[in-house]
Amino acid sequence: MSVSRKFHRWGVLAYIGLCIGYAIMVIGVLPWWTPVAVALAWLALAYGFRWGHPAQRQATRKPLPWSLLPLALWWVYIYLDDSFGQLDLGAVIFHLQAGIEENGSTDRQIAGVLYALAGSVMLVAVTWLVRADHRWRLWERVLTLFLIAFNPLLFGLSLRGASVIDDDESWLNDRYLSPAIEAEPAEPPNLIYLYLESTERTYADTEAFGDVYEDLADLGERGVVFKGVKQLDNTGWTMGGMVASQCGTPLMPAGLMHDNQFEPLSKVLPGADCLGDLLHERGYRLAYMGGASTRFAGKNKFYADHGFDTVLGKDELQDEAPPGYLNDWGLYDDTLLGLAETRIRHLHDSDGPYAFFGLTLAAHPPFGNPSQSCIDNQGPFDGTDILYSVKCTGWLVKNFIDRLDDEGLLDNTVVVVASDHLSMKNSAWETLVDENRENTLIMLGDSLNTRVIERSATMVDVLPTVLEAMGFGIPQHRAGLGVSLFSPTPTLIERYSLQTLNRRVRDENRLQERLWSGVN
Repeated sequence: MSVSRKFHRWGVLAYIGLCIGYAIMVIGVLPWWTPVAVALAWLALAYGFRWGHPAQRQATRKPLPWSLLPLALWWVYIYLDDSFGQLDLGAVIFHLQAGIEENGSTDRQIAGVLYALAGSVMLVAVTWLVRADHRWRLWERVLTLFLIAFNPLLFGLSLRGASVIDDDESWLNDRYLSPAIEAEPAEPPNLIYLYLESTERTYADTEAFGDVYEDLADLGERGVVFKGVKQLDNTGWTMGGMVASQCGTPLMPAGLMHDNQFEPLSKVLPGADCLGDLLHERGYRLAYMGGASTRFAGKNKFYADHGFDTVLGKDELQDEAPPGYLNDWGLYDDTLLGLAETRIRHLHDSDGPYAFFGLTLAAHPPFGNPSQSCIDNQGPFDGTDILYSVKCTGWLVKNFIDRLDDEGLLDNTVVVVASDHLSMKNSAWETLVDENRENTLIMLGDSLNTRVIERSATMVDVLPTVLEAMGFGIPQHRAGLGVSLFSPTPTLIERYSLQTLNRRVRDENRLQERLWSGVN
């Protein structure tokens, strides 16, 4: 065998080994050297069994491997796992339906291109191996069955398909209580709800993460801290978290209810009554502000369809940012919170109650987008430390609330500080996944006594909890699938378990049809 042919053979085999090792590293959250170790073991097997040696060819025809498509689908899964940490098929489907324009994840777009190139090269390498070694023509057919059977992406799709014929497809719908208000306080309070991007309560563990949660912990000492708020399936991305906390239900994608599959959704959950709907009916002026584009994932449609008068994002606010001071997603948080302060001041000076909702960006995975004011306060940012960005979020939000309080803008106002969802894959991932993870939920208000409430809950329980914190009476202390955490009524996961609820979310059809009634 010539030197060039030997180099070609071992180069191909080494590349396949590195690809296998990389997949194991990503899925198993293993150390960086895993691909090298796996590649060496693979090469040892190749040497022992003489894979790809000219003596093993035995045929002149050049068949296409059966495994090419299953391998390509595994590359898709590994890319999603590497990007988000835990695949949420509901998030993938919803984003495809609602639209992904104005996506600020430039690094993941670049990674997508690199994954496509790396996967294409591997498909070529596997094709060479199958043609060069007659034994692999048989083995790869068995491998094809393995790749199809164990791909979590295909497994998730098959489970969703199986749910169509589930015998108990209305389990959640039977337990869903349309959000309603039975009694109102004499002076309805204002509401300020701040969603902290990916800033979960897990970061409060000082042994694992140091003081990054310190400012949020200080805020919690002034109000009610809720511990034990877990993440239900279909609530693990921003729109999913917003829908869960405002509508009392996980965001199940439109599915086959969406007739025009190749067009973005015209409405988001038209069959649901959400917090905005309830407050709008009672004369509240509603405003949403976020640094990213509201066109991404249908935020503009959701808020406009559910009672909001003002919906502002990157497109509407970028001219008010300092020249050149934008990140890949949009406005930095110090700019956004400054504009939010002005908006709240205007709402406060107008007649009637208001509700303001805001969304930060600083702690967006994988590395965050810390503001210049945080860099001035914390020192240089290395470009990769998500903990730096989490600390930045807490510091900015605490200062923002302090400024509002100093101006007297928090009188007769309930303030909710919450994560939108648990973080997706970031630079602290290996530590995060070893923790008992839970969402941030803190409430401040004149009538809220300082305390800690520890219960097994999910973000669907936030809606009734916020309504009761504002002094509204709601039937049975319930709204949607949620239960007020101020009440003794058990939550769904206290009654059944998180695993049971996740299975029911996957199997449900009736509630999905109800929530999407009237979609295009």
